[in-house]
Amino acid sequence: METDESDRYRAPALDKGLDILELLAGVDSGLTQAEIAKRLDRSPNEFYRMLDRLVRRGYVTRLDGDRYSLTLKLFGLAQLHAPVRRLASYATPLMRDLAQRTRQANHLAVFDRGAAVVIAQQEAPDYWGFSIRIGAHISLFDTGSGHVLLAFRSEEEREMMVSEHVRSRADVELGPEFYDRLDQIRERGYEMMASAQTSGVYNLSAPVLGPDRRCIAALTCPFIALVNAPSAPDITQAITLVQKAAAQLSLLAGADVVNSG
Repeated sequence: METDESDRYRAPALDKGLDILELLAGVDSGLTQAEIAKRLDRSPNEFYRMLDRLVRRGYVTRLDGDRYSLTLKLFGLAQLHAPVRRLASYATPLMRDLAQRTRQANHLAVFDRGAAVVIAQQEAPDYWGFSIRIGAHISLFDTGSGHVLLAFRSEEEREMMVSEHVRSRADVELGPEFYDRLDQIRERGYEMMASAQTSGVYNLSAPVLGPDRRCIAALTCPFIALVNAPSAPDITQAITLVQKAAAQLSLLAGADVVNSG
């Protein structure tokens, strides 16, 4: 009996899981188990265990109890692949120049599975400064990087990012003021906020935009006033420099942007 070459190494369970992911990727409001089965022309019972595993592994989330929707976990995994390493390599000379011009440290963060993750970091050129280590996971809700990553995304993407973060911090409540702030950040083009973690530090953050003008990374300078360096840029000058560096990096990433300042 002849066997089709394409079926020789079939993995039915894997195919079933991929079918679900591909289906949900094209749906905005999620689907019930019965709707998934109908669209894939299968029995609903065939998908119960698979959906349970996809939810437990974070690839799918439940909406309103009985609807399933794709999370951004696959997006996060892709973010940490070669394109992100390439983005970090493009950013390195720009971040080094930014550190020299501002006399401050800076770092680059991307969204990954519910948090902002630092993928590149540049120390301050002088003997002391404030910096965050590469690989650190930082909050979306109370950091400049997190605010910028959320602000420059569509409402749907923003809600998915928030839902991934909140799942591990169920005590977080986001009111209309938070979303108003995100809209203000998008309008002015940057975030400037006092650090919620360290007294005396201000987060100066600007978006790195991709070809579709969606935020793919946040460039942040944790600004501290240098009392022993009166010629160093002040906070207003520093945010302009951060915006310019982020715009340059956006151009390298293929975005059509206008330099700020």
